Amino acid sequence: MTALTLSSSTAAKVRADAVVIGVVKGEDGPLPAPGVEAAGAVDTAFGGRLTDLLATLGATGAENEITKLPAPEGFEARLVVAVGLGPTPGDDTAPVTETLRRAAGAAARALTGTGHAAFALTSSDPASVAAVAEGALLGSYSFTEFRGEGNEGNDKKGSPGGGRRLGRGRKESARDASAPLAEVTIAGLDSKSAKSSELKAVAERAEVLAQEIARARDLVNTPPNALNPAEFAALAGTAAKEHGLKIEVLDEQALGKGGYGGIMGVGQGSQSPPRLVRLSWRHSKAQRSLALIGKGITYDSGGISLKSAGSNETMKCDMAGAAAVFATVVAAARLDLRVNVTGWLALAENMPSGSATRPGDVLTMYSGKTVEVLNTDAEGRLVMADALARAGEESPDAMVDVATLTGAMMVALGKRTFGIMANEDSLRDLVHGIAVEVGEQAWPMPMPEDLMEGLKSPVADIANVGDRMGGGLAAGLFLKEFVADGTPWVHLDIAGPAFNEGSPFGYTPKGGTGSAVRTLVRLAERVAEDGLPG
Repeated sequence: MTALTLSSSTAAKVRADAVVIGVVKGEDGPLPAPGVEAAGAVDTAFGGRLTDLLATLGATGAENEITKLPAPEGFEARLVVAVGLGPTPGDDTAPVTETLRRAAGAAARALTGTGHAAFALTSSDPASVAAVAEGALLGSYSFTEFRGEGNEGNDKKGSPGGGRRLGRGRKESARDASAPLAEVTIAGLDSKSAKSSELKAVAERAEVLAQEIARARDLVNTPPNALNPAEFAALAGTAAKEHGLKIEVLDEQALGKGGYGGIMGVGQGSQSPPRLVRLSWRHSKAQRSLALIGKGITYDSGGISLKSAGSNETMKCDMAGAAAVFATVVAAARLDLRVNVTGWLALAENMPSGSATRPGDVLTMYSGKTVEVLNTDAEGRLVMADALARAGEESPDAMVDVATLTGAMMVALGKRTFGIMANEDSLRDLVHGIAVEVGEQAWPMPMPEDLMEGLKSPVADIANVGDRMGGGLAAGLFLKEFVADGTPWVHLDIAGPAFNEGSPFGYTPKGGTGSAVRTLVRLAERVAEDGLPG
């Protein structure tokens, strides 16, 4: 994992391979970022010609634009990297902290193959330091688990087990042109702040957050032959032992005996049987509790309602909700948050076979409700319904479920924004505000009761799909039916941002993104500090 340090060294004196500075988009070209001493110092070292040099190289200062220059005389580093911050470092489309987070991530990606980079993008403001640290660490992410002859876990037979090392993080490859940035220094801090307990805590939190987001990304990126439900549960067991968490794993026998008809119904077509994992962090001084429920379909073929060609290739990502919940519970433990956090990982593989659930089958869920399965590719809501009902029995102060649930949510919000639905407006607004605060794109969605009409079944209590129009909202209404009365509940549909099929951007890599982890961790912190609204 990329190392992080804080330093009061100036841009000229910091010992690193490269120095990163910010530039903004001025009317006549790129300008040194205002209010940041390092940018002005680099301009001075270039004899006041930084703007001209950048413009000559085609730079404009546009957001996340990268321009590399040989360092001026007198610098310890050999390279200056100018990263664009856009027209202003805090326009209406991105708060200052998110602008810095994205810029640091873009610079870290551009410095792949570099040993040590100093990021001189901010003053000693704790929020800005946190943003730069998070962005640089997240931008340094690389998934190399299954590349090369020497990778342990690169099982030549293709059998499960390749993801075993994910319990502790990624194996770092030898330093080469494709290796991620090895060390990050946040430079240019005033000497008192650089040694302060406040900024030390900021740096430590950034490291924990980045490492746990990397855990979630690793899980999402792991191929399905190396991460079936049993493997996922085993990794949770390893993390529980390492971080002092309690864990309970229900296997297929326990699930059948316990009446978990949704989880069993989805998983019964696979040779890799399902699991329900209860992973919990308890603090001796906690006064509040939070239940997190994650969809963990380790591979989704669609079942008997088989997905069409071209829709299967990325379905290893259908467990991103469970990955986010897993990472959040571990982060809560590592940050010693004064809140009890229980994660429920609803794990199954959705495959077609002679034993698979058929369209038209009726399942009896854990809650006792019956569900007519009209489409076996609407399986996530079935495993989540059982987990929601079970989690509600413990009477948490609030429940949040996280799932790559519907393609309809991507139609509504695109590929970078997750939807938020809830049974209380105040809680929905709180989670939305937190998502904005931490830099995750999200949007509150309604729960129109008229869509329940489409979920009516002539043979069961409810059908698992309704009308095509408003499908993402109907899925949320379906889940609501399994939430205990009086329990505050939020549903996050992360189908869009959980997996990036396009090119990397900012601190977001190609592949698994770790979507919702930052929101969930900050929510746990807020619940610990301030409780819940109302």
